[in-house]
Amino acid sequence: MKPIWTLMAASMVATMAHAADPVNTAYAGNAEAGKAKSVVCAACHGADGNSAIGEYPKLAGQHASYLTTTLKAYRDGSRVNAIMQGMAAPLSDEDIADLAAYYAEQSVTPGAADPELVARGEELFRFGDTAKGISACAACHTPTGGGLASAGFPSLKAQWPAYTEVQLKAYREGTRVHNMMNGVAKNMSDQDIKAVASYVSGLR
Repeated sequence: MKPIWTLMAASMVATMAHAADPVNTAYAGNAEAGKAKSVVCAACHGADGNSAIGEYPKLAGQHASYLTTTLKAYRDGSRVNAIMQGMAAPLSDEDIADLAAYYAEQSVTPGAADPELVARGEELFRFGDTAKGISACAACHTPTGGGLASAGFPSLKAQWPAYTEVQLKAYREGTRVHNMMNGVAKNMSDQDIKAVASYVSGLR
């Protein structure tokens, strides 16, 4: 029998591709220009997009399309974060494309999963939990956690567990709005969230 993620992927990709914010394709972004512009981002996210502490996400290796959409969401206020809204407000579409191109070219530093959480984290990530109504993360984010740029699914692999936990709780509580992710997270316990966040941090 095929894993749950393979059976769900086609319909989820189609739905998310339609729902994802359009990305400006007129200008693909210049990574060298983005490197210069990233200096102000380095204090939180590291010079190469690998942040030093778990509260700030790693940007290295993230899909340019996702980074572009996210920065535009901060800029227009549809995604709320006081620090990031202030940082994104003065950015032009070209600035955003350049930053996204730069970070997408960087290599994410490997993370490590807590051995005590791996079993439950892998179960949730790969297969979900039908009894609790939790969909498999791999359906959208792929078995390796690399995501799918064309559908707007971000890469999760090697991300700090602390950051992933905060985002999943925000989805669960509705303070971060995304129709699919709100539905996935609403039935996750704190321990479920901790386990899957730890598991994806160890993906390579």
